[in-house]
Parts: sequence; structure tokens; C-alpha cells
Amino acid sequence: MSNGIKQVSKTTEVDERMSALMTNSSAISSLSTAVEGTIGPKGLDCMLVDKYGDVTVTNDGATILDKIDTAHPAAKMLIRAAQAQEEEIGDGTTTTTILAGALISEGIEHIKRGVPVMKVIEGIKLGVAEALSFVKSKSSAVSVDNDTITRVALIAARGNAEIADLVVKAARAIGDKLCRRGYRLADIIHAKECANSEVFTGIILDKQRTNKHMPCELSDPVVLIVDDALEPAQIEDEALATESGFARHIALQEQFRETIEKIIGLGIKFVAVGKNIDPIAEELFVDAGILAVRRVSSRDMSLLAALTGARAVKRMGLHKDAGELRGFLGKCDRVYEDEMLDNIRVVGSAEACIATVIIGASTREVKEERERIARDAAGAVQAAIRSGVVPGGGAIEIAAFRHVQSMRDSSRGMSAYGVDAVTAALKKPLSHITANAGFNPLEKVEDLIVEQQSQGSYTLGIDCDTGEITDMMERGVLDPTDVKLHALSTASEIAEAILRINTIIRKRDDENRPSAV
Repeated sequence: MSNGIKQVSKTTEVDERMSALMTNSSAISSLSTAVEGTIGPKGLDCMLVDKYGDVTVTNDGATILDKIDTAHPAAKMLIRAAQAQEEEIGDGTTTTTILAGALISEGIEHIKRGVPVMKVIEGIKLGVAEALSFVKSKSSAVSVDNDTITRVALIAARGNAEIADLVVKAARAIGDKLCRRGYRLADIIHAKECANSEVFTGIILDKQRTNKHMPCELSDPVVLIVDDALEPAQIEDEALATESGFARHIALQEQFRETIEKIIGLGIKFVAVGKNIDPIAEELFVDAGILAVRRVSSRDMSLLAALTGARAVKRMGLHKDAGELRGFLGKCDRVYEDEMLDNIRVVGSAEACIATVIIGASTREVKEERERIARDAAGAVQAAIRSGVVPGGGAIEIAAFRHVQSMRDSSRGMSAYGVDAVTAALKKPLSHITANAGFNPLEKVEDLIVEQQSQGSYTLGIDCDTGEITDMMERGVLDPTDVKLHALSTASEIAEAILRINTIIRKRDDENRPSAV
């Protein structure tokens, strides 16, 4: 009797584990299916509709994952991981999702046949490590001045030559700063309706003049940056009601006026303020022909300081004598307000290595999509300069598949089934690329495997126009190495996390718990 109870208990435990795995796999598979039709040069678009009927049409994997409506925790895990890659690298979220979906579905198939979960995970780790090592070994370094960068930008921009050229021009203007940790080329992209697409050496402040009577344009202005409020010190209401307090208030007002007149006497013509500007300062600035903007963000202040050479000063720092205060000032070539686009443009010299890309568009929907394309191109260009490039179009994944497959043939034990999950996943990107191009994915993938093997080449891929096997490097179909490495690593981490989940339990809602007496 007891043996029968133990058997039922064990069977129930196995059923619960498989139920959790199948539920999570289904959620991940749904995300993978949503983006797999968008990959490759022939990928189609996805229409996202919210509850108000607003429509977003895109084939950008990061946007689809960001806006997709899902409540499943496993799906949210993948979405967060893909968003982290988008933030770090700027591209590759579609590949990450496809690889993660394949690793999980293939791993579960082996688990269903009796392979222990930890053996599958062990094999996935081994296979992915080999694939990462192989991809790194095939990476080719590129510089910002190399024409290869233009090809990388064109691929990431989905063939939009205008956007690719703008991004590359900006990258070349910025130069070595692209390799600085924390710097993101995508942050300089601004899409505007009814604007002309251009690149200029300078920054955009999404602000207007504090007063419409201030000048619209200045040439070679001296610049002051105030990282504070530009207003006199305040007296408390209670103190202001007393005679001494009121006298103190009048003295502070006069002192503030003298400070503003000192600023004017220094020849300053452009003032950027982090907080509010007092009406006294505003009036004096108008009379002196000074252009001032208020409530400038910390990020914009940092960019303005780098562009002009000015150093931000606090309100108390303005009490310094004129000679000392002059050391905080900067200079730029031009400042003007674009009244049509409602922003202030600050133009500096090329030596500042700061650029801004304006992407013009006709409508809001077009603007959003063109901005996404430009940001993808910027992310890909920066990743390529940092890490190098590998053959694109699924070619490097097939070459990595062949390498991992050869390792699998010499491996022993049940972890080999986890390696099988990796080899199956590595074929998925090319499979979906060729399917989206209208070809038989099974035929094309196998043909390419045989051809790469016979020629001993890792650069061969499938031409999505003709279906013929061609050299991706010679065709200029290139992907940043970091995009591939992060896609593989992230997919592996998500697969391991999902496969390790043994059961799903609803947590207690702590907010509804009665408070302790």
C-alpha cells in the first residue's frame, strides 16, 4: 500500500514539474513566434494595437517585446533580459528571443524523454561556451573611418541608406568617445516631424527662450551654465513680516540685481539655468540682449559643458569676483531657436566631438519607426567599433553550429543532449531568415551546412534575393560581434533560469495582510 502511495506521489511531482516547464515554454514560444517573422532583410512588420486603438507598426524586436501585452512571469523574464540587451548593446533582441525560445523548447523535449534537467542545463552551458569562443575567434576589428561601418549601419537600418549615412557621419564626428564606457550613440538621435534630416556638431535643448523678447539667434556667444535657480535668496514669511526681515529682503534683492549686472558686464550672451529664473534677471537679460533658457536637465547641462568648455556654477558661486567667475565661462559658435521645432540649438566646434542626428519624418507613426531604425543603426555601429564584426545573415551561427556539433560528437554522458539543444538553436536564425525570404528553410540550412563544410568557410551564407550561397563578408552583410555574443549569452541565461523552475506557486499578497498587534 505504501509503495503505491509513494509511486503516486512521485508521479504527481513529475507531472507538476512538467506542467511548470510546459507552461513557461509556451509563454516563451509565444514571444518567439511574435518576432521571428520580422528577422532578416525580408522580414515583415508587426502591428501592435492598444486598448485605445493607437497603432504601432514595426519590425523592431525590442519595440515589439516592450509593447506586447503579457502577464506571464516567464515571458516577463525574457522581456526584461531583452530590454537589458537593448540598453547595453542597442541591437540583437530578436535574435536573443529566437535563440532563447529554441533552447527552451529543445531542452524540454529532451527532459520529456527522461534526460535530467541539470544534465540538459550542463550541456547548454558547454555548447554555448564553445559557440561564444568560436564567434570571438572569427571577429574582425574595424575602425570608425572604415567603410565596413557603413555596411554595418545599412544592415541595422534595414537598408535605409539615408539613415545609415547620417549615423555613420555622426559616429565619425564623435570619434574615440564611442568606446567610452557609459556613452550611447543612440542617445544623440532625435526624430522630428516636418524636420529636415541632418547631422550637426552640437546639441538640442528641448526648451524655448525664457522670454520672447530675447534674441532668437546669437553668434560666438559667451556661455554661462547655472546648475541651480537664478533667483535671490529667500526670506521666510514670518521674518519678512518684521522690519528687519523686510530690510534684509530688500538687501538680498539689490545684491541679486548687482550679481546679474556683473554677469551682463562679463559679456555673457547665453545663460542655461537648471531651475527657475527670477523676473528681475529675466528683465535685465532682455534689456542686455541675452538669450536664457531655464529648467535644463542635468544631462543637457553636461553636454553643454562639454560642447562649450563652460563649467557649471551654483547660485552662491555667482558671488565670486568677475575675474574668478570668468574662468567658469565657455563659448560656442552659434545659438538659435528653431521656432518650427520648438527647441534651442547650440552649435559648437568639431573639436568638441559632440554631434546630434535629426531624423525627419512626415507623421508621428513614421517618426517613431524612423527613430527606432536610427537607434538600431547607432547601436550596431557603436557595438561594431567596440567589438569588431562577424559575417551576418545567419552565417556565423551556422559556422558555430558546425563547431559545436563536432564537439558534441566527441562528448560523453547525458549532457550531450543539452549540447544538441544548442546546435538546434543555432540553426534557427538562418531558418527564419530564409523562410521570411520565401525559401524552404530546411533545404537552405542543410545546403549551407554542407557548403561551409566542403569549403571550410565560416563566411558563407544565403542570399535572400536569389537563394544562392554567397560570401557574406564580400557582400558586406556584417553584424557586430557583441550583438551575437550578448544574444547567445542572454538566451542561455534565460533558458537555464526557465528550465530550473520546478513548480509555480502563487505568492501571498502581503499588502492585504492584517497588521501585527
